[in-house]
Amino acid sequence: MLPSIQTFRRLCVVLSISADEALGLKPSQDVKWAAEPPSDAGEPAELRRLMRRARQLDRSAIRLLSVLASNFRPRGG
Repeated sequence: MLPSIQTFRRLCVVLSISADEALGLKPSQDVKWAAEPPSDAGEPAELRRLMRRARQLDRSAIRLLSVLASNFRPRGG
């Protein structure tokens, strides 16, 4: 089932894309609504990648990741 023309137009307005882009008739450029916030240039790429993945996890998976990460900490002495 396809949306009505009015609904399709509203979707395009909210997503800041043209109808041609939404229909795949025009190659899209930078998608404004999907842009990630600027990352800290001092962080390694691996850390940025890990943070991107962690943002997609649910609460229990984040707890598990935290426990796992705590086991990688260098132990004193």
